[in-house]
Amino acid sequence: MTQTPQRPAILTAALWMSGSIVSFTLMAIAGRALASDMDTFELMLWRSVIGMIIVLSIGGAAGTLNQVNTRDFGKHMLRNIAHFIGQNLWFFALPLIPLAQVFALEFTVPVWVMILAALFLGEKMTQTRIMAVLLGFSGILLVARPDTATISPGFIAAAFAAIGFAVTTILTKQMTKGDSITKIMFWLVTLQTAFGLVTAGYDGQITLPSLNTAPWLILVGICGLLAHFCIARALAVAPAMIVSPIDFARLPIIVVVGIVLYNEPLQWTAILGALIIFAANYLNILSESRKMT
Repeated sequence: MTQTPQRPAILTAALWMSGSIVSFTLMAIAGRALASDMDTFELMLWRSVIGMIIVLSIGGAAGTLNQVNTRDFGKHMLRNIAHFIGQNLWFFALPLIPLAQVFALEFTVPVWVMILAALFLGEKMTQTRIMAVLLGFSGILLVARPDTATISPGFIAAAFAAIGFAVTTILTKQMTKGDSITKIMFWLVTLQTAFGLVTAGYDGQITLPSLNTAPWLILVGICGLLAHFCIARALAVAPAMIVSPIDFARLPIIVVVGIVLYNEPLQWTAILGALIIFAANYLNILSESRKMT
């Protein structure tokens, strides 16, 4: 039987997810800046290389690299394949469709997480959780407004990226039960560096960082790693079906970023959708908090 998390744990998870929200927003800005200079495989390669330097440096200084081993290596491989595919599709979609639409489509992840968490993690699907996810999804549809005019390669890529991220979330939740954060991060950067070398270098040409691209690549590397660290910490203290809906707060933030930095149009459907998503988050967290009293 799954234990209900305590109120401080839910609050802690929300704080960790705030770190991931900021990281993903900055990574989207950097990803757009790099889109004209590098393909997604090259971007993922250099992001992982930078991440590897950070993980080895911090792990070495903290003396936690001895926690790395090959136990459950198959799960790490599957998790990183799913993430590598999802992240490439996400970077591919960034310059092709509005940022709000990219993030909105990504937020179908909780729907997949809800189903997969119930099937594989034994997490209970209460009526309130289902209602919150469905309410959030209705808000997402208002922002994304999928129709025949918006079904483009960028739209399809962002939609399929969500499936990869959902599998990543589920496997991360399983790993936090027995693996340290250092181990999870180590295999993340190591395997994704290998994937990046193969996919970016299959044609014998890999674009090297320049004075213009290096700062953006460093930002992508730091934010990508920090986002995963924050998510892993959040999943370590609260169920996936509580952690994932908190991520909805990214949407109104990225709507503002799109307007300010890229002159993307603001439509009433985006505002209404964001309000509905906030309501879904509040409903879910309020329900979980009441269980603690």
